Amino acid sequence: MTATQSLAILAVAILLSGPVWAQTTSGAPASSTESPPDQWAYSFNIFGYIVPRDRSYASPTFDADRGRVHFGARYNYEDQETGSLWVGYNFSAGDKLALEVTPMIGGVFGNTTGVAPGYKASLAWKRVELSTEGEYVFDTKDRTGNFFYSWMELSYSPLEWFRVGLAAQRTKAYHTDLDIQRGLLIGFSHKRMDFTTYVFNAGWTDPTVVLSLGFRF
Repeated sequence: MTATQSLAILAVAILLSGPVWAQTTSGAPASSTESPPDQWAYSFNIFGYIVPRDRSYASPTFDADRGRVHFGARYNYEDQETGSLWVGYNFSAGDKLALEVTPMIGGVFGNTTGVAPGYKASLAWKRVELSTEGEYVFDTKDRTGNFFYSWMELSYSPLEWFRVGLAAQRTKAYHTDLDIQRGLLIGFSHKRMDFTTYVFNAGWTDPTVVLSLGFRF
């Protein structure tokens, strides 16, 4: 079975699972993931990349926040078989129009080695959210390896447990014919867990599929 056939089967399964998610969350408000300033809040995500004509792989990420302080760890993000560790500072402002910004600095090691200033940011208004994260890696082994990585999402949540939207990314962890990859997302959430499917490059070249499973605790 090809990756494209697997994607089609998975997409149908996700769409059919919508009523199940609706039943499990019917009428109940989403669980709050906010923690008091003196407590730690953790999140873990694993992204599965199904890449055409290339090796598929998984990229886990971990975040820990306490008040203003942010720590993070990533693997297979800047490059395959490459890890990174991060420290940052959280800022937030607004209520109805909520802004969150985290400037960060990270160390990268593995196939790519270097130092990376970066950021995470989100802007939310009612059921619409714009989120982005990026980093510029200064490759200490080879200056030609310097690279700007970015990920951006614009999503709309017609239901508390369901969202759809657009996504874009720039990475060198794998190669495609497009420098900036563009695509669609569809996501479901339940309590402190969420699952999102991204389809990049469809219509431009062979699509890359990214499956994301996240937990907050």
